[in-house]
Amino acid sequence: MTSSSSFSQDEQRFAHTYPEGLRADALMEEDVAWSHEIDGERDGDQFDRSERAALRRVAGLSTELEDVTEVEYRQLRLERVVLVGVWTSGTAQDSENSLAELAALAETAGALVLDGVIQRRDKPDAATYIGSGKATELRDIVLETGADTVICDGELSPGQLIHLEDVVKVKVIDRTALILDIFAQHAKSREGKAQVALAQMQYMLPRLRGWGQSLSRQMGGGKGGGLATRGPGETKIETDRRRIREKMAKMRREIAEMKTGREIKRQERKRNKVPSVAIAGYTNAGKSSLLNRLTGAGVLVENALFATLDPTVRRAETPSGRLYTLADTVGFVRHLPHHLVEAFRSTMEEVGESDLILHVVDGSHPNPEEQLLAVREVIRDVGAVDVPEIVVINKADAADPLTLQRLMRIEKRSIAVSARTGQGIAELLALIDNELPRPSVEIEALVPYTLGKLVARAHSEGEVISEEHTPEGTLLKVRVHEELAADLAPYVPAPAA
Repeated sequence: MTSSSSFSQDEQRFAHTYPEGLRADALMEEDVAWSHEIDGERDGDQFDRSERAALRRVAGLSTELEDVTEVEYRQLRLERVVLVGVWTSGTAQDSENSLAELAALAETAGALVLDGVIQRRDKPDAATYIGSGKATELRDIVLETGADTVICDGELSPGQLIHLEDVVKVKVIDRTALILDIFAQHAKSREGKAQVALAQMQYMLPRLRGWGQSLSRQMGGGKGGGLATRGPGETKIETDRRRIREKMAKMRREIAEMKTGREIKRQERKRNKVPSVAIAGYTNAGKSSLLNRLTGAGVLVENALFATLDPTVRRAETPSGRLYTLADTVGFVRHLPHHLVEAFRSTMEEVGESDLILHVVDGSHPNPEEQLLAVREVIRDVGAVDVPEIVVINKADAADPLTLQRLMRIEKRSIAVSARTGQGIAELLALIDNELPRPSVEIEALVPYTLGKLVARAHSEGEVISEEHTPEGTLLKVRVHEELAADLAPYVPAPAA
């Protein structure tokens, strides 16, 4: 049941009521300048940082004119946005955290957040999302702040989008479109760009609208052409839909081909018996920082949501000398658009095919338990529920000690670390070494010195328990997989009489 009170009473003005930093900093630790001297050892070479920073839009440098078109207008200036959310369940703090996350997403996309409002109702209005009366009040807020965009904290139907735009008279987008826009900005690889393009077309297809000539029909068909008009042809909007479907089919074929290459690489690692570890977690939880700390990968680290999208696989080594691969995957978020889950399914399969998941959670977040639930929901969608999991509570240096204790009490297989300071990294490496699957066959062999390659394979593919150099050759006691055990079998010493 919708309350009849105004936005200033029943709905809270998010930006006015709460401190300035709540918008993005509620989710992200205090931003600091990155320097090669201080952070180079931890994060490695930041290859994308200068490129990412080179094309920042600056507020106040617009050359807008009164008669420019709407599209040109938005290209020339930083978008000024008002956020609106509907609180249907949970506590008021939950709805405020959700709107704070939406503000962080908007700022990551390059928008300037001016104001935010929340409405309490049983369910979103079927026509305008917040109801016609509240939509009129929202129009007044847009005029007062000078905003040019309204962002809704939910996925709007095509009808809701049209009706709300008719009332507020500015562009309206929803949470899904915002996340898709961020993905389009940050995708670097060919596969990442194709996956984002497919997700955008899936989202766009039911939301195409036609004005004027877009609804006019082409001339009907006929064998002879010319004046032959058997019936009405396609409207322009129908032609657009058909072209989008054709592009989507082409994109799916391209992604399937790229998926084949990824599977071949994965099968090669499995053939060589190299264990794999996948880093999964909420966006901005510190996955890339952890990958850099463990391997020196040089992946871009930035205090922003979805800073890195393209998966990175690096080789690492346990303290005992065992080799394994470490894969950084795309970050997750609450209500991750299903278009993205489907489009990025081939990338997310790295999680399902791994031997161990490092589930990274931000220990300094106001509600880390929600992050854990959101990520596990996506992990369940990609079929990785049976993969062993270690919960890595990152940013321990900035987290509340009581929060850390609560999380470690709830999550039995967990460890607190700080990718920034290195706290707990040694313990994490030891835990990875202990949790990775071990070779099944233990064997002792006396390998001749002429077969050095066999000794090297025992070191790279197995676990060497002891090694001794004797006049006859190298005496190895190792734990290896069955294939390598068969190659070592001819050199097993005969039992003493």
